[in-house]
Amino acid sequence: MSEITPDLVRHLGVLARIQLSDQEVERLTGELDAIVDNIAKVSEVATPEVAATSHPIPLRNVFRPDVPGDMLTVDQVLQNAPDAADGRFRVTAILGEEQ
Repeated sequence: MSEITPDLVRHLGVLARIQLSDQEVERLTGELDAIVDNIAKVSEVATPEVAATSHPIPLRNVFRPDVPGDMLTVDQVLQNAPDAADGRFRVTAILGEEQ
């Protein structure tokens, strides 16, 4: 017997604030029921001897080497700054004077 009923699909649609037509409810009932059945099958064969996996293919770090490249000069960095002083960006204070 199916665990997913049209009434349950309508209720889920209300919770998700999705307006579903009757055709969508009928289609989603079958699709969600197939998903629940497949999850049940996986749960049946899962044993403590089988290690859990998050990805079927082992992952590795794909970052490039951290090698310094060409850097901008201070003048190049500050050339479009609205305000600069002593080789730094100058901004308005955002904290009180007690800092």
